[in-house]
Amino acid sequence: MVLPPVKALVFDVFGTVVDWRTCVVREAERLAGGAGADVDWGSFADDWRREGYLAPIMEIVRGSRPYSDVEVLLGDVLGELLSRVSVDLDDRAAQELLSVWRRLEPWADAREGLERLRRDHVIAPLSNGSFALLTEMAKRAGLPWDCILSTELFGSYKPDPATYRGAARLLGVEPAEVMMVAAHGSDLRAAAAVGLRTAYVPRPAEWGPDAAPPAPPDPDFDVVAADFNELATALGREESRS
Repeated sequence: MVLPPVKALVFDVFGTVVDWRTCVVREAERLAGGAGADVDWGSFADDWRREGYLAPIMEIVRGSRPYSDVEVLLGDVLGELLSRVSVDLDDRAAQELLSVWRRLEPWADAREGLERLRRDHVIAPLSNGSFALLTEMAKRAGLPWDCILSTELFGSYKPDPATYRGAARLLGVEPAEVMMVAAHGSDLRAAAAVGLRTAYVPRPAEWGPDAAPPAPPDPDFDVVAADFNELATALGREESRS
Protein backbone atom coordinates (compact mmCIF):
# COMPACT_ATOMS: atom_id res chain seq x y z
CA MET A 1 0.00 0.00 0.00
CA VAL A 2 1.32 3.43 -0.97
CA LEU A 3 0.99 5.85 1.95
CA PRO A 4 0.04 9.49 1.37
CA PRO A 5 2.70 12.14 1.96
CA VAL A 6 3.07 13.52 5.46
CA LYS A 7 1.32 16.89 5.66
CA ALA A 8 1.63 17.62 9.37
CA LEU A 9 4.05 16.82 12.16
CA VAL A 10 2.83 16.79 15.76
CA PHE A 11 5.32 16.71 18.61
CA ASP A 12 5.49 15.42 22.11
CA VAL A 13 6.90 18.34 24.09
CA PHE A 14 8.12 17.38 27.58
CA GLY A 15 11.40 15.57 26.93
CA THR A 16 11.18 15.63 23.13
CA VAL A 17 11.18 19.38 22.44
CA VAL A 18 12.18 20.79 25.84
CA ASP A 19 14.62 19.73 28.54
CA TRP A 20 12.24 19.70 31.50
CA ARG A 21 14.61 18.11 34.02
CA THR A 22 17.47 20.62 33.76
CA CYS A 23 15.03 23.53 34.00
CA VAL A 24 13.21 22.13 37.04
CA VAL A 25 16.49 21.41 38.83
CA ARG A 26 17.84 24.89 38.16
CA GLU A 27 14.67 26.64 39.29
CA ALA A 28 14.29 24.53 42.43
CA GLU A 29 17.89 25.21 43.42
CA ARG A 30 17.39 28.94 42.89
CA LEU A 31 14.18 29.20 44.88
CA ALA A 32 15.30 26.97 47.75
CA GLY A 33 18.65 28.75 48.14
CA GLY A 34 20.66 27.62 51.14
CA ALA A 35 17.75 25.57 52.49
CA GLY A 36 18.22 23.16 49.60
CA ALA A 37 21.98 22.87 49.70
CA ASP A 38 21.92 19.17 50.55
CA VAL A 39 18.96 18.18 48.36
CA ASP A 40 19.33 15.92 45.34
CA TRP A 41 17.25 18.14 43.05
CA GLY A 42 17.63 15.76 40.14
CA SER A 43 15.80 13.07 42.10
CA PHE A 44 13.24 15.67 43.16
CA ALA A 45 12.58 16.57 39.51
CA ASP A 46 12.28 12.89 38.57
CA ASP A 47 9.79 12.25 41.38
CA TRP A 48 7.75 15.32 40.42
CA ARG A 49 7.54 14.14 36.83
CA ARG A 50 6.56 10.60 37.83
CA GLU A 51 4.20 11.33 40.72
CA GLY A 52 2.69 14.62 39.58
CA TYR A 53 2.46 13.95 35.86
CA LEU A 54 2.96 10.41 34.56
CA ALA A 55 1.08 8.51 37.29
CA PRO A 56 -2.04 10.69 37.52
CA ILE A 57 -2.29 11.04 33.75
CA MET A 58 -2.39 7.26 33.36
CA GLU A 59 -5.09 7.07 36.04
CA ILE A 60 -7.15 9.58 34.05
CA VAL A 61 -6.63 7.70 30.77
CA ARG A 62 -7.67 4.42 32.45
CA GLY A 63 -10.80 6.10 33.81
CA SER A 64 -9.95 5.67 37.50
CA ARG A 65 -9.55 9.42 38.10
CA PRO A 66 -11.53 12.38 36.74
CA TYR A 67 -9.89 14.70 34.23
CA SER A 68 -7.96 17.62 35.73
CA ASP A 69 -5.63 20.25 34.31
CA VAL A 70 -2.00 19.15 34.22
CA GLU A 71 -0.83 22.05 36.36
CA VAL A 72 -3.38 21.08 39.00
CA LEU A 73 -1.93 17.56 38.94
CA LEU A 74 1.61 18.89 39.31
CA GLY A 75 0.56 21.30 42.05
CA ASP A 76 -1.26 18.63 44.04
CA VAL A 77 1.97 16.78 44.86
CA LEU A 78 4.39 19.70 45.08
CA GLY A 79 3.90 20.35 48.81
CA GLU A 80 4.46 16.71 49.68
CA LEU A 81 7.59 16.51 47.56
CA LEU A 82 9.05 19.65 49.16
CA SER A 83 8.21 18.30 52.62
CA ARG A 84 9.96 15.06 51.71
CA VAL A 85 13.22 16.95 51.12
CA SER A 86 12.64 19.25 54.14
CA VAL A 87 12.37 22.46 52.12
CA ASP A 88 9.70 24.99 53.09
CA LEU A 89 8.82 27.49 50.35
CA ASP A 90 6.34 30.30 50.93
CA ASP A 91 3.26 30.43 48.70
CA ARG A 92 4.84 32.86 46.24
CA ALA A 93 7.98 30.76 45.78
CA ALA A 94 6.00 27.52 45.51
CA GLN A 95 3.80 29.03 42.81
CA GLU A 96 6.88 30.26 40.97
CA LEU A 97 8.35 26.78 41.11
CA LEU A 98 5.11 25.29 39.78
CA SER A 99 5.12 27.75 36.90
CA VAL A 100 8.56 26.53 35.77
CA TRP A 101 6.67 24.04 33.57
CA ARG A 102 5.64 27.04 31.44
CA ARG A 103 9.25 28.23 31.16
CA LEU A 104 11.02 25.09 30.00
CA GLU A 105 13.81 25.57 27.47
CA PRO A 106 14.22 23.66 24.21
CA TRP A 107 16.99 21.24 23.37
CA ALA A 108 19.80 22.86 21.38
CA ASP A 109 18.59 21.58 18.00
CA ALA A 110 14.89 22.24 18.54
CA ARG A 111 14.32 25.76 17.18
CA GLU A 112 16.45 25.34 14.06
CA GLY A 113 15.07 21.88 13.36
CA LEU A 114 11.47 23.01 13.80
CA GLU A 115 12.02 25.94 11.44
CA ARG A 116 13.35 23.56 8.81
CA LEU A 117 10.47 21.14 9.27
CA ARG A 118 7.95 23.97 9.09
CA ARG A 119 9.02 24.89 5.54
CA ASP A 120 7.21 21.89 4.09
CA HIS A 121 4.85 20.76 6.86
CA VAL A 122 2.36 22.09 9.33
CA ILE A 123 3.95 21.66 12.76
CA ALA A 124 2.26 21.67 16.15
CA PRO A 125 2.71 20.25 19.62
CA LEU A 126 0.49 17.35 20.60
CA SER A 127 1.19 17.52 24.29
CA ASN A 128 -0.37 16.78 27.65
CA GLY A 129 0.48 20.35 28.62
CA SER A 130 -2.51 22.67 28.83
CA PHE A 131 -3.35 25.09 26.04
CA ALA A 132 -2.26 28.05 28.18
CA LEU A 133 0.96 26.35 29.29
CA LEU A 134 1.97 25.40 25.75
CA THR A 135 1.15 28.86 24.43
CA GLU A 136 3.23 30.63 27.06
CA MET A 137 6.08 28.15 26.65
CA ALA A 138 6.14 28.69 22.89
CA LYS A 139 6.14 32.47 23.28
CA ARG A 140 8.99 32.43 25.80
CA ALA A 141 11.10 29.79 24.05
CA GLY A 142 10.56 30.95 20.46
CA LEU A 143 9.01 27.68 19.29
CA PRO A 144 7.62 28.30 15.78
CA TRP A 145 4.41 26.28 15.98
CA ASP A 146 1.74 26.82 13.33
CA CYS A 147 -0.91 26.15 15.98
CA ILE A 148 -1.24 24.71 19.48
CA LEU A 149 -2.75 21.24 19.94
CA SER A 150 -3.13 20.41 23.61
CA THR A 151 -4.81 17.22 24.74
CA GLU A 152 -6.90 19.55 26.90
CA LEU A 153 -8.89 20.22 23.70
CA PHE A 154 -10.05 16.59 23.82
CA GLY A 155 -10.68 16.38 27.58
CA SER A 156 -8.14 13.61 27.96
CA TYR A 157 -4.43 12.85 27.84
CA LYS A 158 -2.11 10.83 25.65
CA PRO A 159 -2.02 7.88 25.15
CA ASP A 160 -5.83 8.01 24.84
CA PRO A 161 -6.48 7.22 21.14
CA ALA A 162 -8.95 10.14 21.02
CA THR A 163 -6.08 12.62 21.35
CA TYR A 164 -4.27 11.39 18.24
CA ARG A 165 -7.46 11.10 16.21
CA GLY A 166 -8.51 14.52 17.43
CA ALA A 167 -5.27 16.10 16.28
CA ALA A 168 -5.76 14.76 12.74
CA ARG A 169 -9.38 15.90 12.73
CA LEU A 170 -8.56 19.45 13.85
CA LEU A 171 -5.80 19.67 11.25
CA GLY A 172 -8.24 18.50 8.56
CA VAL A 173 -6.09 15.60 7.39
CA GLU A 174 -6.18 11.82 7.51
CA PRO A 175 -4.30 10.09 10.36
CA ALA A 176 -1.80 8.65 7.85
CA GLU A 177 -0.94 12.20 6.76
CA VAL A 178 0.19 13.07 10.31
CA MET A 179 3.53 12.07 11.79
CA MET A 180 3.91 11.89 15.57
CA VAL A 181 7.40 12.91 16.71
CA ALA A 182 8.46 11.77 20.16
CA ALA A 183 11.33 10.58 22.31
CA HIS A 184 9.06 8.01 23.94
CA GLY A 185 8.24 4.72 22.28
CA SER A 186 4.94 4.31 24.13
CA ASP A 187 3.66 7.59 22.70
CA LEU A 188 4.63 6.55 19.18
CA ARG A 189 3.10 3.10 19.47
CA ALA A 190 -0.18 4.61 20.68
CA ALA A 191 -0.16 7.03 17.74
CA ALA A 192 0.62 4.26 15.26
CA ALA A 193 -2.27 2.18 16.60
CA VAL A 194 -4.73 4.77 15.24
CA GLY A 195 -2.93 5.22 11.94
CA LEU A 196 -0.44 8.05 12.49
CA ARG A 197 3.09 7.81 11.11
CA THR A 198 5.93 7.85 13.63
CA ALA A 199 9.33 9.48 14.09
CA TYR A 200 11.51 8.49 17.01
CA VAL A 201 13.93 11.15 18.23
CA PRO A 202 15.59 9.81 21.39
CA ARG A 203 16.78 12.26 24.03
CA PRO A 204 19.36 10.32 26.06
CA ALA A 205 19.83 13.17 28.57
CA GLU A 206 16.11 13.57 29.37
CA TRP A 207 16.36 11.85 32.76
CA GLY A 208 19.85 13.13 33.54
CA PRO A 209 23.44 12.03 32.94
CA ASP A 210 23.16 8.83 34.99
CA ALA A 211 19.95 7.55 33.44
CA ALA A 212 19.78 4.28 31.55
CA PRO A 213 20.14 4.67 27.78
CA PRO A 214 16.93 4.91 25.75
CA ALA A 215 15.36 1.70 24.56
CA PRO A 216 16.28 0.63 21.02
CA PRO A 217 13.82 1.95 18.45
CA ASP A 218 10.91 -0.20 17.45
CA PRO A 219 11.57 -1.47 13.91
CA ASP A 220 8.03 -0.40 13.01
CA PHE A 221 8.78 3.29 13.55
CA ASP A 222 8.79 5.08 10.19
CA VAL A 223 11.79 7.33 10.90
CA VAL A 224 14.54 7.31 13.52
CA ALA A 225 16.63 10.48 13.86
CA ALA A 226 19.20 11.77 16.33
CA ASP A 227 17.63 15.24 16.46
CA PHE A 228 15.20 17.51 14.63
CA ASN A 229 17.74 18.58 12.03
CA GLU A 230 18.41 14.97 11.12
CA LEU A 231 14.65 14.41 11.00
CA ALA A 232 14.26 17.32 8.57
CA THR A 233 16.98 15.88 6.35
CA ALA A 234 15.43 12.40 6.44
CA LEU A 235 11.97 13.68 5.56
CA GLY A 236 13.43 15.77 2.75
CA ARG A 237 15.05 12.68 1.25
CA GLU A 238 11.82 10.68 1.61
CA GLU A 239 9.77 13.36 -0.13
CA SER A 240 12.27 13.74 -2.96
CA ARG A 241 11.83 10.04 -3.72
CA SER A 242 8.03 10.17 -3.73
